[in-house]
Amino acid sequence: MSVTATPSPRRRAWVLLATVLGVALTAGLGTWQLNRAAQKIAIQSALESRALLPVLSAADLARDADAAVLQHHRPARLRGHWVAERTVFLENRQMNARVGFYVITPLQLEGRPEAVLVQRGWVVRNLNDRSLLPPIATPSGPVEVEGLIAPPPARLYEFSAVAAGAIRQNLDLTAFALETGLRLAPLSLQQHDSANTANDGLLRQWPLPAANVQKHHGYAFQWFALSALMAGLYVWFQLLRPRRKRDD
Repeated sequence: MSVTATPSPRRRAWVLLATVLGVALTAGLGTWQLNRAAQKIAIQSALESRALLPVLSAADLARDADAAVLQHHRPARLRGHWVAERTVFLENRQMNARVGFYVITPLQLEGRPEAVLVQRGWVVRNLNDRSLLPPIATPSGPVEVEGLIAPPPARLYEFSAVAAGAIRQNLDLTAFALETGLRLAPLSLQQHDSANTANDGLLRQWPLPAANVQKHHGYAFQWFALSALMAGLYVWFQLLRPRRKRDD
């Protein structure tokens, strides 16, 4: 006759506590991923609604940061001239799963003292000579630029806060204004394709906030599956299996 050792009450309590904490943690992470997906969908819906608002001109642009937030993602059509010598290439930026540069050029507005940073588009980087800048066609004289009002270019992690030269990791609006002597509006313009951008070699397939919602749904499924697995293992090994052994 064989005797099966029964786990002590303390051990059973620790196993129960660990299971409850694990299930709660993984379920919470799954819920967080679903909330992130819902937030991005809501943001995308709001952006699509703003894109249908009347087109802004240079005279309508916000003069302070708080007012600029209310104009983000609204369509705009601005006239002015490029400050081509102040063009900046932001490195390590992706478009269509390829790494290259975001091309940023200030546009000196017509009829206003401010300039606006224009995110003109994306261009591939020369992988053989990483210091080589791609040729970008920048017209001289008056131009008309169409796009959406946007925050300044998103920041990426960098080891050094010092930014200089044409190739940079990030672009700080205040620091760039001091460096160039330009009076910069507290926003930027994400340029769209138009008749004026033909053959300039830049891609403008800007990422959407809700573009990776499927990723969040996938992560949520994994977390919930792990939560269910831990609960199932506990029920089997701590409740059903011992009962079956006792019945046998």
